Formats: sequence, structure tokens, C-alpha cells
Amino acid sequence: MLRISHYLRTLAGQSPAPRSAPPGSTRPPVVIWNLLRRCNLTCRHCYATSADSTFRDELDTDEALRVIDDLHDAGVRVLILSGGEPLLRPDLFQLADHARTRGFFVALSSNGTLIDEGNIERIAAARFDYVGISLDGLEAVHDDWRQLKGSFAASLRGVDLCRAHDIRVGLRTTLTRHNHPQLPALLDLMREHDVQKFYLSHLNYSGRGKRSRGADAHARMTREAMWLIFDRAWEDIRAGHDSDFVSGNNDADAVLLLHWAERHLPEQRDELERLLRAWGGNASGAGIANIDNIGDVHPDTYWWQHRVGNVRRQSFRELWLERPDPLLQRLRQHPRAVGGRCAGCRWLAICNGNTRTRAWAEGDLWAEDPGCYLSDAEIGLSEPRRIHSVSL
Repeated sequence: MLRISHYLRTLAGQSPAPRSAPPGSTRPPVVIWNLLRRCNLTCRHCYATSADSTFRDELDTDEALRVIDDLHDAGVRVLILSGGEPLLRPDLFQLADHARTRGFFVALSSNGTLIDEGNIERIAAARFDYVGISLDGLEAVHDDWRQLKGSFAASLRGVDLCRAHDIRVGLRTTLTRHNHPQLPALLDLMREHDVQKFYLSHLNYSGRGKRSRGADAHARMTREAMWLIFDRAWEDIRAGHDSDFVSGNNDADAVLLLHWAERHLPEQRDELERLLRAWGGNASGAGIANIDNIGDVHPDTYWWQHRVGNVRRQSFRELWLERPDPLLQRLRQHPRAVGGRCAGCRWLAICNGNTRTRAWAEGDLWAEDPGCYLSDAEIGLSEPRRIHSVSL
């Protein structure tokens, strides 16, 4: 995840530099936990391939409480509760309360449609540090991608209820060709509904998202979208707004941010490069971990085709920190041993080879990321290179 606003506030002298561990170091990660797989929606780009049905063998309450203690013992302090739709899990608030008492930063990742007058008081009482609600376009596009008419209105109602109860809220949008023209209007919704955060996610080819990659925004659209995000973030900083813009699932965004700074903040450009090199790019398998609904652990939420252990049978400390499997060890190399255009990229130390699951979807885990939208000239290649890669 690229913390765009934080880096720009640092350059503006309004915030200290983001804290970051040395790239590739072994450290307790941010954990995204899919508490259940059931969801009231069947979104076209769902990485978990969720559905409105009960899935077998999911962690029960006692097991989940033990996992929270286990994560704490391993040094984890940031926990994002996701799904499916986590509000469908009856013990959600019990788990969230336990995590809060252990000192975790606890976020809730929801589609927003189930937030209503009947549960908003309980959501507020849980004191989530952040509630992320997904909007994938304006009404017609969102309802089509979420495959439920009325879901857009229900999600916005959830946003308004959270803000009425002083809950910090963020909008999450996965960029596609269908919603690209609507991005300015989606950003305007932040102001209209008093939303503090906007997270732009690039499409990752996993779950149903693998079938939707034909809708992925092509290079020009992606560049336009990111440039707009950078501009909005900087406008808000200069205006004194408490907003936070971030992007995820395409670490080429950091290099484009550097190009943006060359134009708008040339005197701070070198400092930004230093900060981005310290950040180190894609952190799957190092600074990010995922636990799924049955306790399998993955390098991030898009890696459900490969597990690195299971919290029912091993402690998280053991499987993540003490005895990491070979894939984790490879992912933690910095910069990674990747092929194709990535191998010769002058910015490899910043993006770290970008998102490996997109390369995997194209047939080679260690090949270039097909989602990179930077030109050969921008990454320092004098001429296009033939794809070559190493095997796992």
C-alpha cells in the first residue's frame, strides 16, 4: 500500500516520515483476516469467490480468540477484519473487542450494505479505528459489479451512519475501465459525505477478479487516475483538509508519484526518492499477511492458491517468523529476483517487482508484472526486452 498523503505531508513539512522497516526484513506484518467467506454480494472481482452460503470448517469463536492472542504474541499489532462480509459473522464484535483489549489497531472491511440503524450503535461501541466501505463506481456501475440492485444506495447509507456516529470512514474503489470515467465524481463523494480516506485498488487477477481482468484499466487510464489522486491529495494538504489518499496492488504508483513530484515539487523530489527506497515497494509475504476463513495463512489476500501454514496447527510466530516456507523466503528477497522488464528496471528497489500474483496469472510467478503501466523509457530500458524469468 502506498501512503500517498503521508508522503506528501512529509514533503510539505506537516508530518514526520512514515516509519518503515528495512525492505525485505523479517517483521510482524499487518494481518488481513477473512473471518468468513459468506457474503450477501457476489462481486465480479471478489478475490475470495464469496457467496451467500455457509462455508464449512471455518474457525469457531474459541479458535478465533486464540488466533488473536497468537498474533499478539508474534508481535502483530494491526488487524484488518474482512470477509466475505464480516458483519454476517455473529461473533464479530466479540472478536473485535478482544483485539482492542490486546492493543491492536482494528479496522473493519465491509461492503457497507448491512450497516443500518439496527447495528450502528454496536459498530460505534466497537471503536474500530477505521471502517472501509467499497464503492466501485456510481450507482449503475457499482450495482452491476456488485451484482445487487440497490447496493450503491445501501453502502452510502452505511457511510452516512458511520459518520453520524463519528466513525472514521474510507471509500475503497477497484479501478476498472468501467469506473475510470467516474473517478472524479467518486472523489467528490468524499467531500459530500465527510469521508476521510480514499483507497484506490488496482485489479488483481485472483478469484473472480481473474475472470474480470479484461476489464482492467489499461496504462493510460491508470496513469490518469493516479495523477488525479496525487492532485487531489496535494490540494487537500494545501487546503488543510484531514484526508488520506492511498493506493494498493500496483507499486508502480510510487514511481509515478516520483514523476509527479518532479513536476510539482522539484526541490523535494530527491527526498521523496529516498523515502520511497526506504519503503521498498511490494511487501507481500513480508509486511503483509493474510489468514483465511479456515485458518490457512497466505502471503497476502490474493494468494489463496498457496498457503504457507495454518494457525490451527502452528503458531503464527513459527510459520511466519521462525520457519517461513520457501515462497516467503523468496518474496522477502529485496530486490526480488524477477525477470522480463522488471529485471532491468531502474526502479526495482522502489517497487520490488510489483504484484507477483498478476505474473502468476499469466503463467510465471517470477516474470514481469503485466500490470506495470510505466514505459520502457521511464524504467530505464533503451529497448523492449524479451521476457525471461526464473522458476520457483
